[in-house]
Amino acid sequence: MLGNLFEYVLDKAGGELNILGATSGDTGSAAEYAMRNKHNIRVFMLSPHGEMSTFQRAQMYSLQDLNIFNIAICGLFDEAQDMVKAVSGDHAFKEKYNIGTVNSINWARVLAQIVYYFKGYFAATKSNDEKVAFSVPSGNFGNICAGHIARMMGLPIDQLILATNENDVLNDFFRTGLYRPRTKSDTYRTSSPSMDISKASNFERFVFDLVGRDPAKVCDLWGRLDTAGSFDIRSTSFWDELPKFCFFSGKSTHLDRINVIRDLWKNYGVMVDTHTADGIKVGLEQCHHGVPLICLETASPAKFDDVINEALGCNAERPGGLLHIEELPQRFEVMDANLETLKTYIADNIKIKNHAVG
Repeated sequence: MLGNLFEYVLDKAGGELNILGATSGDTGSAAEYAMRNKHNIRVFMLSPHGEMSTFQRAQMYSLQDLNIFNIAICGLFDEAQDMVKAVSGDHAFKEKYNIGTVNSINWARVLAQIVYYFKGYFAATKSNDEKVAFSVPSGNFGNICAGHIARMMGLPIDQLILATNENDVLNDFFRTGLYRPRTKSDTYRTSSPSMDISKASNFERFVFDLVGRDPAKVCDLWGRLDTAGSFDIRSTSFWDELPKFCFFSGKSTHLDRINVIRDLWKNYGVMVDTHTADGIKVGLEQCHHGVPLICLETASPAKFDDVINEALGCNAERPGGLLHIEELPQRFEVMDANLETLKTYIADNIKIKNHAVG
């Protein structure tokens, strides 16, 4: 949807857009495939160097479209996302080079995901009097933020169950009121790598609603985060308000993922990826008795052959177009997590392409 919307508006306005994004493995490739060969659009996509699965890297880096620029950052996803936010905050640079965003921090992406919750609800119920629970594998908080908005729009959601992996910063917040993002050295590398995130990009959007939609209060909390590395709402009225938003949370580990993948395959002949396994494990633990549970499947098991092999002793079946994707030539740039280096790279490649077009 985003790719088509961008192209439509740019064609009508005669403008161009240089999209800057960061991915932990899944939404980045989706964005690139949506934008490839679109008129007047370039995509500069940051990803953590060496932290994604072999399939995830191949799916992105094998794209040869000249408007796609893959940048492997020597650091974690959080550092890549911080760079994207810093560029977005540099209004002069952003305006000069027509910088836009995609992925989790683009509101239109969250807007589109709201539809999933309505679709899921209608599929699982027979009347508007029924309620459901949604379990969502959560790293960047964008998907479950869409569920939160759907509930506020009136969708009868009994629970929004937030599932984390070993990087359980969000689980800690919903259970204790303390929000303390991890440092680089404290962030775990896990078998559900798209959730290896400690600073969720959409969390501010939920907190804005939690504090009564008061931007000054959000700024105060994030000011504390910048100076002290955390904030705690337990001694505030916000803690009393939190249960009204119907959030529940839990944590899943590598062994949990393996067991869920095995059980689903053995009992139902259904194969799921590692992130979805996190969602199912936590969802089954937290769901209220008698309430239908919908777990959002967030990736293909084919992306994680190592873990699927460990659990089941076989590889996941791949769509025909993705067979042997790891053998394709790859095109990407390795870069230190340095903001000025990134800005120079973007500016240079925009100039080169503009000159080539001229």
